[in-house]
Amino acid sequence: MDSLWESQNAVITGAATGLGAAIARYLVRKKVRLALLDINEEGLEKIRKELPSDTLTYQMDVSQKNQVKHTIRDILDHFGKVDILINSAGVTGQTNQHSHLVKSDDLQKVFDINFTGSWLMSKYLIPQMIKNGYGRILHIASIAGKEGNAGMLAYSASKAAVIGMTKVQGKEYAQTGVTVNALAPAVIRTDMVAALPEEQVTYMTDKIPMNRCGTLDELAHMAGFIVSPENSFTTGFTFDLSGGRATY
Repeated sequence: MDSLWESQNAVITGAATGLGAAIARYLVRKKVRLALLDINEEGLEKIRKELPSDTLTYQMDVSQKNQVKHTIRDILDHFGKVDILINSAGVTGQTNQHSHLVKSDDLQKVFDINFTGSWLMSKYLIPQMIKNGYGRILHIASIAGKEGNAGMLAYSASKAAVIGMTKVQGKEYAQTGVTVNALAPAVIRTDMVAALPEEQVTYMTDKIPMNRCGTLDELAHMAGFIVSPENSFTTGFTFDLSGGRATY
């Protein structure tokens, strides 16, 4: 029932474009108040214009601890509480290269954003969720974190770390009213995917039994279910959105 959503507040990282923006549009239709975070200031301003006037936007870097702490403090000052956290900020890093060619600084950057950013956001929001006895956290992982994509060491390993964190947090907070789950999409047509070499996209798409990419609408609806009030008995789980590629 939509009425269960209307008193809720959500924080979405990576919200300017792609997956995060699609989820934001879905939650707005449920009348959830939003705080949108992204390093892309221009993209944030663009999506801000189509959303309700009480939507908060923050241009920030989720891998920077002080920026995360300051932003969360400001959001809580405005909203009073946060019910939903969706960690969608992510980068692929350099792709289409074997592991021995990966540069250490690129590997570190990908981990800083994909894993550490998600950890920091949850680190500073979980205490107030526990205090309120309610919370829904969704980490956006990837099929690459389950199976590994050749040519994408940094991305695959960082998303595997996100899945591992989801399992740990799901167990740690299972009795608090806070659920922590992940979503592992295969290829979803986004700007990030469009920026990959075509041979990398072909490699990933060819592994999908449905022989197509997923859509942003499909992802947004599944994410909406995962963070819904009705989804109260699933935690520490990684949901599949892979067109049949994932078999476990």
